Amino acid sequence: MALTKEQILDRLAAIKSPDGKPLPSSGALSEIVVSDGKVFFSIAVDAAAVKAWEPVRKSVEDAVRSIPGVQSAMIALTAERAGGGAGGAPQRGGGTPPPAAHGGGPSGVPGVATIIAVASGKGGVGKSTTAINLALGLRDLGLKVGVLDADIYGPSLPKLLAIKERPQTLGGTRLLPISSHGLSVMSIGFLIEEETPMIWRGPMVMSALTQMLREVEWGTLDVMVVDMPPGTGDAQLTMAQQVPLAGAVIVSTPQDLALIDARRGIAMFKRVNVPVLGIVENMSYFLCPSCGTRSDIFGHGGARHEADRLNVPFLGEVPLDMTIRETSDAGLPVVATRPDGPHAKVYREIATRVRDQLQGRSRARGAPNIVIEA
Repeated sequence: MALTKEQILDRLAAIKSPDGKPLPSSGALSEIVVSDGKVFFSIAVDAAAVKAWEPVRKSVEDAVRSIPGVQSAMIALTAERAGGGAGGAPQRGGGTPPPAAHGGGPSGVPGVATIIAVASGKGGVGKSTTAINLALGLRDLGLKVGVLDADIYGPSLPKLLAIKERPQTLGGTRLLPISSHGLSVMSIGFLIEEETPMIWRGPMVMSALTQMLREVEWGTLDVMVVDMPPGTGDAQLTMAQQVPLAGAVIVSTPQDLALIDARRGIAMFKRVNVPVLGIVENMSYFLCPSCGTRSDIFGHGGARHEADRLNVPFLGEVPLDMTIRETSDAGLPVVATRPDGPHAKVYREIATRVRDQLQGRSRARGAPNIVIEA
């Protein structure tokens, strides 16, 4: 028999909130998501009551995991200060302010040497396709690479890599990433059905991202590529606060509308002290496969000009091409499946420039270089 929300609520009825109410009637529970034995929900409380609620969260997690048919559970304790906190920003529970608030730096992910974000100011510019092919290009440079799909509301990794399997757990508490084309990958999309809507508030998004970073057995990686959701919201701030991002790659099309949003993305990363490694101009031009005529459908050169204007590196141009679209839709990314083609060459050149940016910044900080063994 399939696991249901009613079974979860029945089990939770035996657990009391700090004020003695049965948990389902406390008003603290979010929508419960149940999919293939995976259970996700949050407990939203006032920030001042976080310490009192943490034992409750642990009891809830233990209770849910003990239900027959539950394979794994992600229960997030989220909190907001009265009035929305400083600046109206939601804060994750746990009693400790974000690193930026107390002057300390974010801690890294064990075993992961470098984390970079691939971001865009708006959707529809090919950010996820760029992220996965960039990761494969870094792999081809001899690096051990992982990919985290941080787009909670619109995860793309299952489609881009044609992954239908579910992650396994280690000891029932830590998820194991899935291996694909020599990459270690993780996405919320591996844990839910494709059509399941993620109707989550900001605090739960932040908590889920933190858990996918720190409760996944990533192993030893030279680089983790994080495919960010579009925009400049909770996910980007969470990544900047929770982990030491080595830099961000901004993806844009050449058109003015996309470049306006790309500027916002660049400004946001600079504001949270994340270096911008450069801009990629995606869908840069279209070369007709029949007649060879070049068409600048979205304009051309806008991202290069913007990079020059903002004094950030320009990483390269990716054409608008049927091959890239077809391989992405089929879950067969072009760098992995057509490594000798011209499109794979473009992505590998971008990956080389990204690696060189990382090495240059490491030398400037006096940190060890990324070493490639022959």
